[in-house]
Amino acid sequence: MATMPIDLQLLNLCAALLLLLSFAMLAQRRIVTLVNLLAIQGSLLFVATILLAWRTGEHHLYLSAALTLALKVVLLPWLLHWLIRRLQVYWDTEPLLNISGTMLVGLVVVVFAFGLAQPISALANTATRSAIGIAVAVILLSFVTMITRRKAMSQVMGFLSMENGLFFGAMSATYGMPMIVEFGVALDVLVAVLVLGVFFFQIREQFDSLDLHHLEALKESQPLYEAHYSGNETQSPEGATHALHGSPARGAPDRR
Repeated sequence: MATMPIDLQLLNLCAALLLLLSFAMLAQRRIVTLVNLLAIQGSLLFVATILLAWRTGEHHLYLSAALTLALKVVLLPWLLHWLIRRLQVYWDTEPLLNISGTMLVGLVVVVFAFGLAQPISALANTATRSAIGIAVAVILLSFVTMITRRKAMSQVMGFLSMENGLFFGAMSATYGMPMIVEFGVALDVLVAVLVLGVFFFQIREQFDSLDLHHLEALKESQPLYEAHYSGNETQSPEGATHALHGSPARGAPDRR
């Protein structure tokens, strides 16, 4: 029986750890720990990219590894920690599901992901095609993390973890994307985090919280405000003056 090369064993180990980290992020409620888990996920992607570059001889993967180290291990975690300190948001205390229900949904999602990725793995001819199922599972688990959280910061962690899963899936299926595409995606992710940071400050200033149910309440109350505003616009200037001073409207009987 042939022994699997050590580099492939390490790649499979990185893939398994990525899946375990996705489950840990799914069950985690402390936002600072979510950022740390996201940084560890980026570190595993860096190691996996280095191993794949060494095995395949694809030199552009070394640039991808350097970009991953700079953006996903250093810059984005630092920026997220800075946002957490400024906004003073440390816990996501109101998830839509409890931990047991969330983990059960995660198990079902993983089974579905491996079934979905099986025909894709059969068509791929890369040495890491067995990790495509794990990449799809990481993407779907990150999506579950986004939809089961109420805090905006936690949803951003899910978005960034989903991008990590997409990167790992592209690396497993095709040995990575062209460098111009990877630079474009990295720039888009960085700009998205910066824009979301400004958005967080605006939400915090208006509602003193980052819970997104405040935005749902604002959306529900908006038609009432618009109806009231349009009703005031249709009044005549004389009727508006009477309403302002408490005088009876024209045609109303005088009860004095």
